[in-house]
Amino acid sequence: MKIEIKAPVFPESVADGEVSLWHKQEGDFVQRDELLVEIETDKVVMEVVAPEAGRLDRIHVSEGSTIESETLLAEITPGEGEAAVPADESAETSAEAAGDVPMGPAARQLVEEHGLNPSTITGSGKGGRINKEDVLAHLAAKTAAAASTPAPAPASVSSPASTQAAATGSNDVQGPTSERIERRVPMTRMRARIAERLLSATQQTAMLTTFNEVDMAPLMKLRSQYKEQFEKTHNGTRLGFMGFFVRACCEGLKRYPEVNASIDGNDVVYHGYQDIGVAVSTEDGLVVPVLRDADFMSIADVEAAIRDFGLKARDKKLTIEEMTGGTFTVSNGGVFGSLLSTPILNPPQTAILGMHAIKERPVAVNGEVVIRPMMYLALSYDHRLIDGKTAVQFLVTVKELLEDPSRILLQL
Repeated sequence: MKIEIKAPVFPESVADGEVSLWHKQEGDFVQRDELLVEIETDKVVMEVVAPEAGRLDRIHVSEGSTIESETLLAEITPGEGEAAVPADESAETSAEAAGDVPMGPAARQLVEEHGLNPSTITGSGKGGRINKEDVLAHLAAKTAAAASTPAPAPASVSSPASTQAAATGSNDVQGPTSERIERRVPMTRMRARIAERLLSATQQTAMLTTFNEVDMAPLMKLRSQYKEQFEKTHNGTRLGFMGFFVRACCEGLKRYPEVNASIDGNDVVYHGYQDIGVAVSTEDGLVVPVLRDADFMSIADVEAAIRDFGLKARDKKLTIEEMTGGTFTVSNGGVFGSLLSTPILNPPQTAILGMHAIKERPVAVNGEVVIRPMMYLALSYDHRLIDGKTAVQFLVTVKELLEDPSRILLQL
């Protein structure tokens, strides 16, 4: 009896998905819980694994196909067979025996067309799998190397100009020495969705940004004083700045509920909880997992959760549920060196806080010029709902709490 492999049930916010990569081909033996296929949605990459050990008899949808929830993907005939050998060893043995290298159909076609040796191409996919982009990059490098190789000089009599150039050791090159290469690739589904949402946010909201600056010296002193003890007490969780920023934002959102609200048609929805989205950068683009009920989380809880989100994002393990919702977002461009920016709203949220790099610079303190570690803060907000006064007061509240961290604990 064959086992049907179907796509997962997508949430209401996800209409469909795209089959991005098959890790197994028809006729392959698979182990229970072994990865079969990756499905890319607007928000995450979902993995489908084998429910039982057996042979993959038939694949119903090819790479690049658009599918809906519970679409039939493949069929497996249960049984041990060759699957008794561990999947990794089996794959390596078969690859060595056949002299083959794992690659996608498009990559294989390019390799055959150009008569390339797959073993000379570095694969960027999982397990060294060669993708179409890897073959194109290899061809580009090969073309560039061939063009840059100097041609043998003709056995003719040298002109006076060339004789003089040789005598003086001049090696000026006139014009480009190789073909200028362009590479056109389609946007991934996630990248296209990110682009669509960002454009929509700028066109459908009355977005405005207000700025302030915060003296990070008190936080840096506190962190330096307690970071080792904090890490030992909280099972290796490191003390960063994000925990303080999230806690300060939660306190500010309680005082100014408009910043924590959202617009739904002609209605304003005031949220009685603080679900804080934390922007995380991945190779495929920016994702925003959500800290649920962040107002009830300790600084250690926030730091641990953000660390887990980062690891999941790197391994493409974030679930749609972890990235759905959110009443407010914090984005830290400072980790990449950004000094100042205007973050874009994440609809239907009406505000987002942008953190930036900490830079030492001269500031006036009690009538004296001193050098302090300063950070610019940027609050982008939807002016349809949030007045400028409210936005400024919220940002000043966050600034004051960060410059005196004890006020976060005392809720002052």
